[in-house]
Amino acid sequence: MSISKNPSLREIHRTIAIPKNQGWWRKLLAYAGPGYLISVGYMDPGNWATDIAGGSKFGYSLLSVILLSNFMAILLQSLCVRLGVATERDLAQACQDYFNPKLSFCLWVLCEIAIAACDLAELLGSAIALKLLFGLPLIVGVCITAVDVLLLFLLQGKGFRYIEALIITLVGTIGICFAAEMFFSRPDLAGVLQGFLPKGEILKNSEMLFLAVGILGATVMPHNLYLHSSIVQSRAWEQTTEKRWEAIKFCTIDSTIALSFALFINSAILIVSAATFHFSGHQHVVEIQDAYQLLSPLLGVGMASFIFGIALLASGQSSTLTATLAGQIVMEGFLQIRLKPWLRRLFTRLLAIVPAIIAIIFFGEKTVGSLLIFSQVVLSLQLPFAVVPLVLFTSNRRLMGEFVNPFWLKVLAWAVTSIIITLNVTLLWQTLQQYL
Repeated sequence: MSISKNPSLREIHRTIAIPKNQGWWRKLLAYAGPGYLISVGYMDPGNWATDIAGGSKFGYSLLSVILLSNFMAILLQSLCVRLGVATERDLAQACQDYFNPKLSFCLWVLCEIAIAACDLAELLGSAIALKLLFGLPLIVGVCITAVDVLLLFLLQGKGFRYIEALIITLVGTIGICFAAEMFFSRPDLAGVLQGFLPKGEILKNSEMLFLAVGILGATVMPHNLYLHSSIVQSRAWEQTTEKRWEAIKFCTIDSTIALSFALFINSAILIVSAATFHFSGHQHVVEIQDAYQLLSPLLGVGMASFIFGIALLASGQSSTLTATLAGQIVMEGFLQIRLKPWLRRLFTRLLAIVPAIIAIIFFGEKTVGSLLIFSQVVLSLQLPFAVVPLVLFTSNRRLMGEFVNPFWLKVLAWAVTSIIITLNVTLLWQTLQQYL
Protein backbone atom coordinates (compact mmCIF):
# COMPACT_ATOMS: atom_id res chain seq x y z
CA MET A 1 0.00 0.00 0.00
CA SER A 2 1.25 3.50 -0.76
CA ILE A 3 2.35 5.76 2.07
CA SER A 4 -0.25 8.23 3.31
CA LYS A 5 0.32 11.70 1.93
CA ASN A 6 -2.32 13.22 4.17
CA PRO A 7 -1.79 11.77 7.68
CA SER A 8 -4.15 12.49 10.53
CA LEU A 9 -2.74 14.53 13.41
CA ARG A 10 -0.27 16.01 10.94
CA GLU A 11 1.28 18.17 13.65
CA ILE A 12 2.72 15.09 15.43
CA HIS A 13 3.22 12.72 12.47
CA ARG A 14 6.74 11.19 12.55
CA THR A 15 8.00 13.89 14.94
CA ILE A 16 9.61 11.58 17.54
CA ALA A 17 13.02 10.26 16.51
CA ILE A 18 14.04 6.65 17.04
CA PRO A 19 17.69 6.25 18.11
CA LYS A 20 19.93 4.31 15.73
CA ASN A 21 22.45 1.72 16.87
CA GLN A 22 21.21 1.96 20.44
CA GLY A 23 20.35 -0.76 22.94
CA TRP A 24 17.01 -2.52 23.38
CA TRP A 25 15.95 -0.40 26.36
CA ARG A 26 16.70 2.91 24.63
CA LYS A 27 14.55 1.90 21.70
CA LEU A 28 11.74 0.72 23.98
CA LEU A 29 11.77 4.10 25.74
CA ALA A 30 11.63 5.89 22.40
CA TYR A 31 8.55 3.90 21.38
CA ALA A 32 6.93 4.06 24.84
CA GLY A 33 4.05 6.51 25.21
CA PRO A 34 1.17 5.77 22.84
CA GLY A 35 0.21 2.70 24.86
CA TYR A 36 -0.40 4.84 27.94
CA LEU A 37 -2.63 7.23 26.01
CA ILE A 38 -4.61 4.16 24.99
CA SER A 39 -4.66 2.74 28.51
CA VAL A 40 -6.47 5.73 30.02
CA GLY A 41 -9.53 4.80 27.97
CA TYR A 42 -9.53 1.49 29.82
CA MET A 43 -9.64 3.11 33.27
CA ASP A 44 -11.94 6.09 32.66
CA PRO A 45 -14.91 6.99 34.94
CA GLY A 46 -17.19 4.70 32.93
CA ASN A 47 -15.11 1.78 34.16
CA TRP A 48 -15.54 3.01 37.70
CA ALA A 49 -19.33 2.96 37.48
CA THR A 50 -19.51 -0.56 36.07
CA ASP A 51 -16.75 -1.93 38.31
CA ILE A 52 -18.22 -0.42 41.49
CA ALA A 53 -21.69 -1.74 40.63
CA GLY A 54 -20.30 -5.17 39.71
CA GLY A 55 -18.22 -5.44 42.87
CA SER A 56 -20.92 -4.30 45.28
CA LYS A 57 -23.64 -6.53 43.75
CA PHE A 58 -21.73 -9.68 42.84
CA GLY A 59 -18.50 -9.62 44.83
CA TYR A 60 -15.47 -10.81 42.91
CA SER A 61 -17.48 -12.74 40.27
CA LEU A 62 -17.03 -10.26 37.43
CA LEU A 63 -13.23 -10.14 37.70
CA SER A 64 -13.20 -12.83 34.99
CA VAL A 65 -14.96 -10.38 32.64
CA ILE A 66 -12.34 -7.70 33.33
CA LEU A 67 -9.56 -10.21 32.63
CA LEU A 68 -11.18 -11.45 29.41
CA SER A 69 -11.85 -7.88 28.28
CA ASN A 70 -8.23 -6.94 28.91
CA PHE A 71 -6.94 -9.86 26.85
CA MET A 72 -9.26 -8.76 24.04
CA ALA A 73 -7.95 -5.21 24.37
CA ILE A 74 -4.31 -6.30 24.15
CA LEU A 75 -5.05 -8.32 21.01
CA LEU A 76 -7.07 -5.60 19.29
CA GLN A 77 -4.60 -2.85 20.10
CA SER A 78 -1.79 -4.99 18.68
CA LEU A 79 -3.77 -5.16 15.43
CA CYS A 80 -4.02 -1.35 15.47
CA VAL A 81 -0.24 -1.15 15.76
CA ARG A 82 0.15 -3.57 12.85
CA LEU A 83 -2.25 -1.55 10.67
CA GLY A 84 -0.71 1.82 11.48
CA VAL A 85 2.90 0.78 11.02
CA ALA A 86 2.44 -1.43 7.94
CA THR A 87 0.20 0.91 5.94
CA GLU A 88 0.72 4.32 7.57
CA ARG A 89 -3.05 4.63 7.53
CA ASP A 90 -5.17 4.87 10.65
CA LEU A 91 -8.36 2.83 10.89
CA ALA A 92 -10.59 5.74 9.85
CA GLN A 93 -8.50 6.42 6.74
CA ALA A 94 -8.52 2.73 5.81
CA CYS A 95 -12.32 2.64 6.10
CA GLN A 96 -12.61 5.75 3.95
CA ASP A 97 -10.24 4.28 1.36
CA TYR A 98 -11.72 0.80 1.05
CA PHE A 99 -15.44 1.06 1.87
CA ASN A 100 -18.07 2.75 -0.27
CA PRO A 101 -18.97 6.32 0.79
CA LYS A 102 -22.36 5.40 2.32
CA LEU A 103 -20.90 2.67 4.52
CA SER A 104 -17.98 4.88 5.46
CA PHE A 105 -20.35 7.68 6.47
CA CYS A 106 -22.42 5.29 8.61
CA LEU A 107 -19.27 4.08 10.37
CA TRP A 108 -18.31 7.70 11.03
CA VAL A 109 -21.70 8.42 12.61
CA LEU A 110 -21.45 5.32 14.81
CA CYS A 111 -17.94 6.28 15.86
CA GLU A 112 -19.05 9.80 16.76
CA ILE A 113 -21.81 8.29 18.92
CA ALA A 114 -19.21 6.15 20.67
CA ILE A 115 -16.93 9.15 21.26
CA ALA A 116 -19.87 11.18 22.62
CA ALA A 117 -20.79 8.32 24.98
CA CYS A 118 -17.19 8.05 26.13
CA ASP A 119 -16.91 11.80 26.60
CA LEU A 120 -20.15 11.78 28.57
CA ALA A 121 -18.65 9.30 31.03
CA GLU A 122 -15.44 11.31 31.36
CA LEU A 123 -17.31 14.57 31.78
CA LEU A 124 -19.59 13.15 34.48
CA GLY A 125 -16.64 11.52 36.24
CA SER A 126 -14.68 14.78 36.40
CA ALA A 127 -17.78 16.70 37.53
CA ILE A 128 -18.48 14.15 40.27
CA ALA A 129 -14.86 14.38 41.46
CA LEU A 130 -15.05 18.18 41.62
CA LYS A 131 -18.24 17.96 43.66
CA LEU A 132 -16.87 15.37 46.06
CA LEU A 133 -13.55 17.15 46.59
CA PHE A 134 -14.61 20.80 46.46
CA GLY A 135 -18.39 20.78 46.89
CA LEU A 136 -19.15 22.18 43.42
CA PRO A 137 -22.65 21.45 42.06
CA LEU A 138 -22.63 18.86 39.29
CA ILE A 139 -23.91 21.32 36.68
CA VAL A 140 -21.08 23.74 37.52
CA GLY A 141 -18.54 20.89 37.31
CA VAL A 142 -19.96 19.80 33.96
CA CYS A 143 -19.48 23.30 32.58
CA ILE A 144 -15.96 23.68 34.03
CA THR A 145 -14.78 20.54 32.25
CA ALA A 146 -15.46 22.24 28.89
CA VAL A 147 -12.39 24.44 29.36
CA ASP A 148 -9.92 21.54 29.48
CA VAL A 149 -9.51 22.00 25.71
CA LEU A 150 -7.09 24.82 26.58
CA LEU A 151 -4.74 22.35 28.27
CA LEU A 152 -4.62 20.11 25.20
CA PHE A 153 -4.12 23.10 22.94
CA LEU A 154 -1.13 24.31 24.97
CA LEU A 155 0.47 20.87 25.20
CA GLN A 156 0.10 20.14 21.49
CA GLY A 157 2.04 23.32 20.78
CA LYS A 158 4.96 22.09 22.89
CA GLY A 159 5.18 18.59 21.39
CA PHE A 160 3.54 15.19 21.67
CA ARG A 161 5.98 13.99 24.32
CA TYR A 162 4.52 16.55 26.75
CA ILE A 163 1.06 15.06 26.29
CA GLU A 164 2.46 11.57 26.85
CA ALA A 165 4.30 12.72 29.99
CA LEU A 166 1.15 14.29 31.43
CA ILE A 167 -0.90 11.16 30.72
CA ILE A 168 1.71 8.86 32.28
CA THR A 169 1.77 11.09 35.38
CA LEU A 170 -2.02 10.94 35.72
CA VAL A 171 -2.06 7.16 35.16
CA GLY A 172 0.63 6.76 37.80
CA THR A 173 -1.45 8.84 40.22
CA ILE A 174 -4.47 6.57 39.70
CA GLY A 175 -2.32 3.47 40.25
CA ILE A 176 -0.80 4.78 43.49
CA CYS A 177 -4.23 5.78 44.82
CA PHE A 178 -5.74 2.37 44.18
CA ALA A 179 -2.74 0.51 45.53
CA ALA A 180 -3.45 2.38 48.78
CA GLU A 181 -7.19 1.58 48.59
CA MET A 182 -6.37 -2.12 48.08
CA PHE A 183 -4.17 -2.01 51.19
CA PHE A 184 -6.94 -0.36 53.22
CA SER A 185 -9.71 -2.76 52.09
CA ARG A 186 -7.74 -5.98 52.75
CA PRO A 187 -9.56 -8.23 50.23
CA ASP A 188 -9.76 -12.01 50.50
CA LEU A 189 -6.94 -13.26 48.26
CA ALA A 190 -8.53 -16.67 47.66
CA GLY A 191 -11.83 -15.04 46.70
CA VAL A 192 -10.04 -12.66 44.33
CA LEU A 193 -8.20 -15.50 42.57
CA GLN A 194 -11.44 -17.47 42.23
CA GLY A 195 -13.13 -14.38 40.78
CA PHE A 196 -10.77 -14.45 37.81
CA LEU A 197 -12.16 -17.87 36.77
CA PRO A 198 -15.01 -17.68 34.16
CA LYS A 199 -18.53 -18.49 35.36
CA GLY A 200 -21.53 -19.62 33.28
CA GLU A 201 -23.84 -17.76 35.66
CA ILE A 202 -22.85 -14.48 34.01
CA LEU A 203 -24.66 -15.44 30.79
CA LYS A 204 -27.75 -16.72 32.65
CA ASN A 205 -28.23 -13.76 35.00
CA SER A 206 -29.55 -10.79 32.99
CA GLU A 207 -28.34 -8.23 35.55
CA MET A 208 -24.85 -9.73 35.62
CA LEU A 209 -24.81 -9.86 31.82
CA PHE A 210 -25.82 -6.20 31.57
CA LEU A 211 -22.92 -5.22 33.83
CA ALA A 212 -20.58 -7.65 32.03
CA VAL A 213 -21.32 -6.03 28.66
CA GLY A 214 -20.93 -2.64 30.32
CA ILE A 215 -17.49 -3.71 31.57
CA LEU A 216 -16.64 -4.91 28.08
CA GLY A 217 -17.75 -1.57 26.64
CA ALA A 218 -15.79 0.30 29.29
CA THR A 219 -12.66 -1.80 28.76
CA VAL A 220 -12.44 -2.28 24.99
CA MET A 221 -13.06 1.23 23.68
CA PRO A 222 -14.11 1.68 20.02
CA HIS A 223 -12.43 5.05 19.59
CA ASN A 224 -9.15 3.69 20.98
CA LEU A 225 -8.83 1.49 17.90
CA TYR A 226 -8.86 4.59 15.69
CA LEU A 227 -6.61 6.52 18.06
CA HIS A 228 -3.89 3.90 18.44
CA SER A 229 -3.53 3.22 14.72
CA SER A 230 -2.81 6.94 14.28
CA ILE A 231 -0.56 7.92 17.19
CA VAL A 232 1.90 5.05 16.65
CA GLN A 233 2.79 7.01 13.51
CA SER A 234 4.23 9.76 15.71
CA ARG A 235 7.44 7.68 15.73
CA ALA A 236 9.88 8.25 12.88
CA TRP A 237 11.07 4.71 12.19
CA GLU A 238 13.14 4.05 9.08
CA GLN A 239 11.11 3.12 6.00
CA THR A 240 12.44 -0.43 5.67
CA THR A 241 10.79 -3.79 6.24
CA GLU A 242 13.16 -4.62 9.09
CA LYS A 243 12.50 -1.35 10.91
CA ARG A 244 8.74 -1.68 10.44
CA TRP A 245 8.83 -5.08 12.11
CA GLU A 246 10.90 -3.52 14.88
CA ALA A 247 8.33 -0.72 15.28
CA ILE A 248 5.49 -3.26 15.46
CA LYS A 249 7.36 -5.21 18.14
CA PHE A 250 8.18 -2.25 20.36
CA CYS A 251 4.79 -0.54 19.97
CA THR A 252 3.07 -3.81 20.87
CA ILE A 253 5.25 -4.22 23.96
CA ASP A 254 4.42 -0.62 24.92
CA SER A 255 0.66 -1.14 24.66
CA THR A 256 0.77 -4.54 26.39
CA ILE A 257 2.62 -3.14 29.40
CA ALA A 258 0.29 -0.14 29.60
CA LEU A 259 -2.85 -2.29 29.32
CA SER A 260 -1.53 -4.65 31.99
CA PHE A 261 -1.36 -1.62 34.27
CA ALA A 262 -4.95 -0.81 33.28
CA LEU A 263 -5.92 -4.39 34.21
CA PHE A 264 -4.53 -3.82 37.69
CA ILE A 265 -6.50 -0.59 38.15
CA ASN A 266 -9.79 -1.98 36.80
CA SER A 267 -9.45 -5.08 38.95
CA ALA A 268 -8.55 -2.95 41.97
CA ILE A 269 -11.70 -0.84 41.60
CA LEU A 270 -13.93 -3.93 41.55
CA ILE A 271 -11.96 -5.67 44.32
CA VAL A 272 -12.14 -2.62 46.60
CA SER A 273 -15.88 -2.32 45.90
CA ALA A 274 -16.46 -6.01 46.63
CA ALA A 275 -14.32 -6.10 49.77
CA THR A 276 -15.74 -2.87 51.17
CA PHE A 277 -19.42 -2.99 50.14
CA HIS A 278 -20.53 -6.48 49.06
CA PHE A 279 -19.25 -8.35 52.08
CA SER A 280 -20.41 -5.70 54.56
CA GLY A 281 -24.06 -5.78 53.49
CA HIS A 282 -23.93 -2.68 51.25
CA GLN A 283 -24.75 -4.57 48.06
CA HIS A 284 -26.66 -1.77 46.35
CA VAL A 285 -23.83 0.75 46.04
CA VAL A 286 -23.83 1.65 42.35
CA GLU A 287 -23.22 5.41 42.50
CA ILE A 288 -19.68 6.78 42.61
CA GLN A 289 -20.89 9.38 45.13
CA ASP A 290 -22.17 6.68 47.50
CA ALA A 291 -18.89 4.79 47.21
CA TYR A 292 -17.00 7.98 48.10
CA GLN A 293 -19.17 8.66 51.14
CA LEU A 294 -19.00 5.09 52.48
CA LEU A 295 -15.33 4.26 51.90
CA SER A 296 -13.82 6.08 54.88
CA PRO A 297 -16.48 5.00 57.44
CA LEU A 298 -16.45 1.35 56.34
CA LEU A 299 -12.68 1.07 56.05
CA GLY A 300 -11.97 3.16 59.14
CA VAL A 301 -9.41 5.24 57.22
CA GLY A 302 -10.09 8.98 57.05
CA MET A 303 -8.08 9.51 53.86
CA ALA A 304 -9.71 6.67 51.90
CA SER A 305 -12.50 8.79 50.41
CA PHE A 306 -10.17 11.69 49.58
CA ILE A 307 -7.73 9.36 47.79
CA PHE A 308 -10.67 7.89 45.87
CA GLY A 309 -11.72 11.39 44.75
CA ILE A 310 -8.20 12.34 43.61
CA ALA A 311 -7.97 9.15 41.54
CA LEU A 312 -11.37 9.86 39.97
CA LEU A 313 -10.34 13.39 38.99
CA ALA A 314 -7.08 12.11 37.47
CA SER A 315 -9.04 9.46 35.58
CA GLY A 316 -11.52 11.92 34.11
CA GLN A 317 -8.89 14.45 33.07
CA SER A 318 -6.54 11.92 31.50
CA SER A 319 -9.21 10.15 29.45
CA THR A 320 -10.79 13.39 28.26
CA LEU A 321 -7.54 14.39 26.50
CA THR A 322 -7.40 11.18 24.49
CA ALA A 323 -11.06 11.48 23.46
CA THR A 324 -10.21 14.82 21.84
CA LEU A 325 -7.42 13.28 19.79
CA ALA A 326 -9.64 10.36 18.77
CA GLY A 327 -12.36 12.75 17.63
CA GLN A 328 -9.88 14.68 15.51
CA ILE A 329 -8.58 11.46 13.92
CA VAL A 330 -12.06 10.16 13.14
CA MET A 331 -13.24 13.40 11.55
CA GLU A 332 -10.08 13.82 9.49
CA GLY A 333 -9.97 10.18 8.44
CA PHE A 334 -13.60 9.65 7.47
CA LEU A 335 -14.58 13.11 6.20
CA GLN A 336 -11.22 14.67 5.29
CA ILE A 337 -12.27 17.65 7.41
CA ARG A 338 -9.64 19.31 9.56
CA LEU A 339 -10.85 21.44 12.45
CA LYS A 340 -8.72 23.27 14.96
CA PRO A 341 -8.28 21.10 18.09
CA TRP A 342 -10.17 23.54 20.32
CA LEU A 343 -13.10 23.68 17.89
CA ARG A 344 -13.21 19.88 17.59
CA ARG A 345 -13.07 19.64 21.40
CA LEU A 346 -15.94 22.08 21.78
CA PHE A 347 -18.03 20.10 19.27
CA THR A 348 -17.39 16.81 21.12
CA ARG A 349 -18.00 18.41 24.52
CA LEU A 350 -21.35 19.88 23.49
CA LEU A 351 -22.53 16.42 22.40
CA ALA A 352 -21.83 15.21 25.94
CA ILE A 353 -22.81 18.31 27.94
CA VAL A 354 -26.38 18.54 26.61
CA PRO A 355 -27.59 15.05 27.72
CA ALA A 356 -25.69 15.37 31.00
CA ILE A 357 -27.34 18.67 31.93
CA ILE A 358 -30.79 17.44 30.82
CA ALA A 359 -30.44 14.29 32.96
CA ILE A 360 -29.25 16.24 36.02
CA ILE A 361 -31.97 18.91 35.76
CA PHE A 362 -34.96 16.65 35.02
CA PHE A 363 -34.02 13.42 36.78
CA GLY A 364 -31.69 14.55 39.55
CA GLU A 365 -28.12 13.81 40.47
CA LYS A 366 -28.97 10.26 41.57
CA THR A 367 -29.35 9.25 37.92
CA VAL A 368 -25.69 9.97 37.16
CA GLY A 369 -24.51 6.45 38.05
CA SER A 370 -27.12 4.86 35.80
CA LEU A 371 -26.19 7.28 33.03
CA LEU A 372 -22.53 6.29 33.36
CA ILE A 373 -23.32 2.58 33.07
CA PHE A 374 -25.67 3.21 30.14
CA SER A 375 -22.92 5.13 28.33
CA GLN A 376 -20.64 2.10 28.63
CA VAL A 377 -23.29 -0.23 27.22
CA VAL A 378 -23.68 2.18 24.27
CA LEU A 379 -19.92 1.97 23.76
CA SER A 380 -20.07 -1.81 23.77
CA LEU A 381 -22.85 -1.83 21.17
CA GLN A 382 -20.69 0.35 18.89
CA LEU A 383 -17.65 -1.88 19.31
CA PRO A 384 -18.33 -4.45 16.53
CA PHE A 385 -18.48 -1.65 13.95
CA ALA A 386 -14.84 -0.79 14.72
CA VAL A 387 -13.53 -4.29 15.42
CA VAL A 388 -14.81 -5.97 12.23
CA PRO A 389 -13.12 -3.46 9.86
CA LEU A 390 -9.89 -3.68 11.88
CA VAL A 391 -9.75 -7.48 11.62
CA LEU A 392 -10.73 -7.37 7.93
CA PHE A 393 -7.98 -4.90 7.04
CA THR A 394 -5.19 -6.57 9.01
CA SER A 395 -6.13 -9.96 7.53
CA ASN A 396 -6.00 -8.62 3.95
CA ARG A 397 -2.69 -9.59 2.31
CA ARG A 398 -3.12 -7.14 -0.56
CA LEU A 399 -3.40 -4.30 1.92
CA MET A 400 -0.88 -5.47 4.52
CA GLY A 401 1.68 -7.32 2.40
CA GLU A 402 4.04 -9.38 4.52
CA PHE A 403 2.65 -7.73 7.68
CA VAL A 404 -0.71 -9.50 7.24
CA ASN A 405 -2.03 -11.42 10.24
CA PRO A 406 -0.72 -15.00 10.33
CA PHE A 407 -3.34 -17.75 10.34
CA TRP A 408 -3.33 -18.25 14.11
CA LEU A 409 -3.82 -14.53 14.69
CA LYS A 410 -6.69 -14.40 12.19
CA VAL A 411 -8.44 -17.24 14.02
CA LEU A 412 -7.91 -15.56 17.40
CA ALA A 413 -9.02 -12.15 16.12
CA TRP A 414 -12.23 -13.50 14.60
CA ALA A 415 -12.90 -15.52 17.77
CA VAL A 416 -12.67 -12.31 19.82
CA THR A 417 -14.93 -10.55 17.32
CA SER A 418 -17.48 -13.36 17.60
CA ILE A 419 -17.47 -13.14 21.40
CA ILE A 420 -18.07 -9.40 21.26
CA ILE A 421 -20.94 -9.75 18.78
CA THR A 422 -22.50 -12.66 20.71
CA LEU A 423 -22.45 -10.73 23.98
CA ASN A 424 -24.07 -7.74 22.31
CA VAL A 425 -26.80 -9.79 20.63
CA THR A 426 -27.53 -11.54 23.92
CA LEU A 427 -27.80 -8.22 25.73
CA LEU A 428 -30.14 -6.77 23.09
CA TRP A 429 -32.36 -9.86 23.21
CA GLN A 430 -32.63 -9.78 27.00
CA THR A 431 -33.32 -6.03 26.95
CA LEU A 432 -36.06 -6.44 24.35
CA GLN A 433 -37.66 -9.25 26.38
CA GLN A 434 -38.10 -6.83 29.29
CA TYR A 435 -40.32 -4.63 27.13
CA LEU A 436 -42.24 -7.30 25.22
